[in-house]
Amino acid sequence: MRQAILRSGAQLDKERLAEENTLFDLPSRVLTAKKCALRLRRSGRKIFLTFKGAPQKSRRFKVREEHETEVRNEKALRHILRGLGFVAVFRYEKSRTTFRRGRLRISLDETAAGVFCEFEGERSDIVRYARTLGFSSSEMIKQDYVQILQQQGKKT
Repeated sequence: MRQAILRSGAQLDKERLAEENTLFDLPSRVLTAKKCALRLRRSGRKIFLTFKGAPQKSRRFKVREEHETEVRNEKALRHILRGLGFVAVFRYEKSRTTFRRGRLRISLDETAAGVFCEFEGERSDIVRYARTLGFSSSEMIKQDYVQILQQQGKKT
């Protein structure tokens, strides 16, 4: 897949990095119930905290509000989250290589559930590029990695 992405004219943005992702929620699972997520991601030497809002209605695409900030002190952030009542509810690892093709961001993700391409950009660009790589509309999924890993019974 990597070679197909490069042959399509995409440029390597970031070489393969191992990521550790931990999702947090309150014990009542209020974020999960609202289909929102609070994720702490370690990517290489960098750490990010991301809030993802509930997916907007779309038949073909996963569209959601997302706010992310880099974290300088992971230990302090974990203490803050714990102090606010948040607990870790799911953890998974993946490796990600990112590419760019115009305004389109392409991520090649290697997970315990398989290898996936994630596209971020304008809907028309995503559809056109997915077809360039040989993907049909029926092969495009809106699930996130937590859903995919849970469906396959993978707990990492």
